[in-house]
Amino acid sequence: MNQKETLEIVKKIIELDLLRDEYWESLSEKAGEHAFELLRIAQNS
Repeated sequence: MNQKETLEIVKKIIELDLLRDEYWESLSEKAGEHAFELLRIAQNS
């Protein structure tokens, strides 16, 4: 893997992390204190 490919992967990881934060905020707003529990249920199904 060359440096350009590596940097592209790094950028994608950062974008995904930011998107994950946005989704978490939305879930937290909608589900409130149950957000974490709902996330775990979905991950385990």
